[in-house]
Amino acid sequence: MGQTITEKIFSEHVGKKVYAGEIVRSNIDMIIGNDITTPISIKAFEESGAAKLANPDGFALVLDHFIPAKDIASANQAKISREFAYKHDLKNYFDEKDMGIEHALLPEKGLVVPGDVIIGADSHTCTHGALGAFATGMGSTDLAFGMITGGNWFKVPETIKVVYTGKLQPNVYGKDLILELIRIIGVDGALYQALEFTGDTIASLSMDDRFSLCNITI
Repeated sequence: MGQTITEKIFSEHVGKKVYAGEIVRSNIDMIIGNDITTPISIKAFEESGAAKLANPDGFALVLDHFIPAKDIASANQAKISREFAYKHDLKNYFDEKDMGIEHALLPEKGLVVPGDVIIGADSHTCTHGALGAFATGMGSTDLAFGMITGGNWFKVPETIKVVYTGKLQPNVYGKDLILELIRIIGVDGALYQALEFTGDTIASLSMDDRFSLCNITI
């Protein structure tokens, strides 16, 4: 029986063949936190009594929403994340001196690669699917569970195969491809489903266009 990319990735992480609909416990290669949602994860982490991260190098914390801070509340959000990063001596901590939008920064740093399982408390975490990874947003407490255990529970999603053919006309980009798909299937047309893009159009897309395409699959 053939497998989708998503099924293959989970099979590799679980250690046996798995298919859509199965509930599995999978290791996570990269957990991505930002300054908006991570303070909630940190609170849950500390309330659990956990002393350390299960996989410190597999946790990236990027301050990219509230930096520079516009008010005291925003500054306090960043402060919580900053203190946690210093306390745990995070290798992949990105503050004002070395930062950017989290879903652009991590690929640039080579911290996410094809075949990874990636989660983040941010709906646009799916951006990393452009690299051939399984990437999804989760809740902040789900993130905390991953921080503590190094893994999480997943229901292997069904996959919609989307085939694009032909050459893009001038001033047509990856974003236009996903907007047209949304027009066809609706904003709720792929709930808890993976989208697998293929076809000669996709093969010719630049990485920038692939990131744009995947960024809006939320």
